[in-house]
Amino acid sequence: MKERLLEYLACPACQGKIQIDDISAKDANEIMEGRLRCEGCRREFPITRGIPRFANLAEVGAEKAATAAGFGWEWTHFNQHDDKYGEQLLGWLNPVQADFFRGKVVLDGGCGKGRHLKLAAEWGVCDVVGVDLSDAVETAFAATRGAENVHVVQGDICCLPLRPVFDYAFSVGVLDHLPTPIDGFRSLASKVKPGGHVSAWVYGAENNKWITGLINPLRIHITSRLNPRTLLHVSKLPTAILFLVTKGVYGPLSKVGNGNLARRLYYGDYLSWLSRFGWREQHSIVFDHLVAPTAHYLTREQFETWWTSISAQEVKIGWHNKNSWRGFGRVSIVRAER
Repeated sequence: MKERLLEYLACPACQGKIQIDDISAKDANEIMEGRLRCEGCRREFPITRGIPRFANLAEVGAEKAATAAGFGWEWTHFNQHDDKYGEQLLGWLNPVQADFFRGKVVLDGGCGKGRHLKLAAEWGVCDVVGVDLSDAVETAFAATRGAENVHVVQGDICCLPLRPVFDYAFSVGVLDHLPTPIDGFRSLASKVKPGGHVSAWVYGAENNKWITGLINPLRIHITSRLNPRTLLHVSKLPTAILFLVTKGVYGPLSKVGNGNLARRLYYGDYLSWLSRFGWREQHSIVFDHLVAPTAHYLTREQFETWWTSISAQEVKIGWHNKNSWRGFGRVSIVRAER
């Protein structure tokens, strides 16, 4: 933990100012072990292995804890990097482009293994704070430790230990795994200062009936209950099928002409895009869809209510690969209640 992270922290219980109470180990500019304290309610929070810990799985309820445990295992195992992550992130955040990050204080709600934190740092943020409930914070911290403008915090996205000082906040593929997704979105937006912006990407209900009708029951009743290491091996079979289809059909066809032929096939936009990734990335995507006990697929109308609930302005909602929704808007001066 870098000391200047204190500029952004607030007690998740009372929103009081956070101060350093003890430093027991330090490495260069990182506080590796120590303790934080709220000046208001006097609650204490540990700093362990360089990461301030404002929540743990024993405190957040069984459903949320199970989801975080699955994703935490996923991101500590699938810790690879891919050069296409930047293009992928901007696809999820459209109309945001890389230069939008420059000079801003940014919040990544549900940072996972930290791949988007690295990109934000490269794109010139003033500071980016990544929050995640799961053990993935260990991977994120290790991956970004050398970046002066990156901070990693373990906390609950529905009860963020942060002040409302961010220029931009985004969350990709996280909110739809919460028991009540809109609560996480409102919490995220509440940390953006008036006039700042927020983005979210979620699974769409439209065009995904085969998932909600077939895959969801399997995920809820079987795969999410498997030991993650067992699921890792079980998920290799559907990954092999996906890999053969994307590499053998959609990939080659997407290179013919302008790719219209591939896009006309079933799930053409998504599978054509997916064909660009190798085995390990495709395996992580399949595993990701099978590991979580909770996953919500939202209609456009449901997604739109998120933005009206925070009185967002200049909202842009768009279809992404015809199977998910992305949204972007400006936070109103009149703040919605959490």
